[in-house]
Amino acid sequence: MAKQHYIEDIEVGAEIGPLQKDPTTQQLVKYAGASGDFYQIHYDKDFALANKLPGVILHGALKNAFLGQLVTDFAGEHGWVRKLSVQYRGMDQPGSKVICRGKVIKKYSEHGHHMVDCEIWLENAKGEKTTPGSATVILPSRHSSAA
Repeated sequence: MAKQHYIEDIEVGAEIGPLQKDPTTQQLVKYAGASGDFYQIHYDKDFALANKLPGVILHGALKNAFLGQLVTDFAGEHGWVRKLSVQYRGMDQPGSKVICRGKVIKKYSEHGHHMVDCEIWLENAKGEKTTPGSATVILPSRHSSAA
């Protein structure tokens, strides 16, 4: 289980992650079945190459899910993900690790909730950001009577 973060312990600039993923073609096939996204560029190498791709590529929504895991791990059991948004700016391929990272860019309270805005991204093995995004996380307070 991920460590619980509290609003009092988080500062602007704090890093989130890293969370490394090592996607495989088998994972893409399983994800296609679970999500219903059977577009051949995600599992058929010849089809992907014929469509001028470097080979089979990861589903964008799977990369979103990886970043969702990064943020929910950060939120912890008593936190909440209020908003998650990503953009697909580059292709990632199975057999090559990807790393989810983030940092806190704002810390504030609103309507009785303690929140942090985060810049998040997925980067390839070369360190290129292929899937940038943002998230807002509600964190608990150490001083709250609710647990």
